[in-house]
Amino acid sequence: MEYEDYSDERMSAEEFLKTYRISEEDRSRIKRLSSLVADIDSLIRSWYEWLRTLPEYEQFLSNTETVERVKSLQKAYWLEFLEAEIDEAFLSRRRRVGQTHATIGLPLNTYFAGMNMFLELLVGLIKQSALSEKEKASTIESVSKLLHLDTAIVVETYNQLIEETLTAQTRSLLEMSTPVTQIWEGILLLPIVGIIDSKRARDIMDGALAKISETQSQIFIMDISGVGVVDTAVANHLIKITRATRLMGCETTISGLSPAIAQTMVDLGIDVGSIKTTATMKDALSDAFERVGMEIVKGR
Repeated sequence: MEYEDYSDERMSAEEFLKTYRISEEDRSRIKRLSSLVADIDSLIRSWYEWLRTLPEYEQFLSNTETVERVKSLQKAYWLEFLEAEIDEAFLSRRRRVGQTHATIGLPLNTYFAGMNMFLELLVGLIKQSALSEKEKASTIESVSKLLHLDTAIVVETYNQLIEETLTAQTRSLLEMSTPVTQIWEGILLLPIVGIIDSKRARDIMDGALAKISETQSQIFIMDISGVGVVDTAVANHLIKITRATRLMGCETTISGLSPAIAQTMVDLGIDVGSIKTTATMKDALSDAFERVGMEIVKGR
């Protein structure tokens, strides 16, 4: 699926550096750390020894080819980290990492654990170095700041894409649950499931009016037995829909009003006016067939 561009809403590289209080001195310390991490492959091997202990290893790294490819990408990732060049290009590459993690479904807790483990490996090298104790502490602090910034960029993108995916799925479910169907000549039926908000109410109205125009139906049944909550806003949406259909010469019946919903509407003081309602869809259908001159005869 395609994802929306959130670039205008995201922080810039300068804003990230300011937020995480990463100074030029911090970046200089991290760059000097490159000499201590001359053998980055050794660090990555240690990291994979730890990773193999996790249940996610077999799920995401099931074959040797995948492992080698990911190792290569990870080496480039950490070499870039040690360069400490935080610009827009750096942010863009980190966001692609977040998109990849969201796409493959990597759990965030696994990602956090992995970042924490690599930090431990880096801290271990720093502690074993010939730096003074003061410089060791300062370098560890600088590395931690950048790692937190790095993690925030990836997680920001991960969460945005997961949220967008869920929104798209919800939208699809809502669209699937609002088909206006002609069940008989002159009779339309719409079973509504879930939540009715302003956007969905407009979609329902547009779909109903278009179907009425297409079929010249005289009766429109909206069954709300699958609607969990009916408050003032929902009731107002339903009233607007019935008024709009009436203007097109089609009478609307709202079925599926449970005792709880009926009591709620009374308690809220909602004036349903001349809206026709029934307790069940069966009652609404019986009334609709009668109004169009049809009679249901039970077969022997």
